Amino acid sequence: MLRLSRSKRIILLSLVAVSIILVLFRERWLVLIGDFLIIQDTLEPADVIHVIAGEDYRTDYAFQLYRQGYGETIFFTGGRCESHLSGYGARAKERALTQGLPLDSIAFDDSEVMSTYMEAEKLKEWIARNSSPVQSIIVVSDPFHMRRALWTYQQVFGDQIQMAPVPFELTPYRATWWKDTESQEYVREEYFKFVFYLFRYQYSWGFFKDWLAAFDIH
Repeated sequence: MLRLSRSKRIILLSLVAVSIILVLFRERWLVLIGDFLIIQDTLEPADVIHVIAGEDYRTDYAFQLYRQGYGETIFFTGGRCESHLSGYGARAKERALTQGLPLDSIAFDDSEVMSTYMEAEKLKEWIARNSSPVQSIIVVSDPFHMRRALWTYQQVFGDQIQMAPVPFELTPYRATWWKDTESQEYVREEYFKFVFYLFRYQYSWGFFKDWLAAFDIH
């Protein structure tokens, strides 16, 4: 009969205990994994609402925030959207006018961008050119994008950022992400991208930084 040493028995029992805990509390752990990516601030009125390039539901949610008095201007970035054969900004402007928003409430930069970080930089460039001072920013994107987006905008702007994720019911994604294939893929990609961003924009330099730049991801 195989006899285990005391230390090996402790290790084995610990592994069994951890396995039981993971099984019993599996759904709780999965909720925490998804919730870590979601940041939702209690909003206060800001000078500008910045919509990160994406599907129309982001644009429409920004319009809701504008109508509720949370921003004076909505700013769009993203370059050309191949699925709609137009620039994100131009398309957002058209939707805004169709829905009755004033023309002077919409601003955009439709130059090509390769990453969320570049979108934050485009916003910073627009603010520098803008005659009116911008002291506060609301960022709109998908719920699972919020953690990486906040980190990115803090690198560019500091702490004047508020995060406004589009409500799940307005997106194709689910808070119970493990029950939906598209949501699973989003969560996996966001963890990968967040780690990539840490190295790409904070923990790299010289040749390594230049090499990482070739893999910029949105």
